[in-house]
Amino acid sequence: MAIRAILRMGDPRLLEAAKPVADPTAPAIRELIADMFDTMAAAGGVGLAAPQIGVGLQVVIFGFEMSERYPHAEPVPPTILLNPVITPLAEDEESGWEGCLSVPGLRGEVPRFTRIRYRGVDEGGKAIDRAVEGFHARVVQHECDHLLGVLYPMRMRDMSRFGFTDVLFPELAGSADIGAR
Repeated sequence: MAIRAILRMGDPRLLEAAKPVADPTAPAIRELIADMFDTMAAAGGVGLAAPQIGVGLQVVIFGFEMSERYPHAEPVPPTILLNPVITPLAEDEESGWEGCLSVPGLRGEVPRFTRIRYRGVDEGGKAIDRAVEGFHARVVQHECDHLLGVLYPMRMRDMSRFGFTDVLFPELAGSADIGAR
């Protein structure tokens, strides 16, 4: 459909809470989702939230088989998730490096719950209910944070673990910017 501009950190729209989707089957939602997939693919991301392209609705997409930006990450099934609800399944957290298409060229170490359950609906209104862990759980938490107006640097506890991707990971400087999500 169309590749849309991705908002960058500093744009106040990224700090707003997104509204629930009233009708998941609406043609405008299907068009939005198609644009989000085109935009995510063009940027080489593994996930994208509607607020990142200036649409204040609770819509996230994510998934990949293989990622240049996260070469050691296990595959995550392609998913369209509307009106998500996340529930931690354990209090355990793990810190891991994250980047974001809205915070290009930078990476930070972010604590996330290791196991979560996420629920919502897809674009057909069909219920989604999954328990996940590892990178899959990290991606979902990251993308759903966008729906709350939260960017990953706001979750960081140690700003000494925040920096430019090519400085933090010089061995990967020749590949695509691994700092984008």
